[in-house]
Amino acid sequence: MRERTMHVVVTFHTTAEAMATEKVCRARELAGKLISAPRALSADCGIAWSAPAGARSAIEEALAEAGIETAGVHELLL
Repeated sequence: MRERTMHVVVTFHTTAEAMATEKVCRARELAGKLISAPRALSADCGIAWSAPAGARSAIEEALAEAGIETAGVHELLL
């Protein structure tokens, strides 16, 4: 079993927002990947973006600049 580490998890209202996040983060070479939304969180579309916790400010900045609306930004052990 792998050791759980702290991650920033971004949830979305729509799948389109989740896909746009992946595109923006890849273009900026920000670490992370799309995952199924953890049970502890509510995501309307069921998809979330997961990245190392240290990337939170860079991700929030990138999403704000791109105009991508999120349902929430959380820090969880994954």
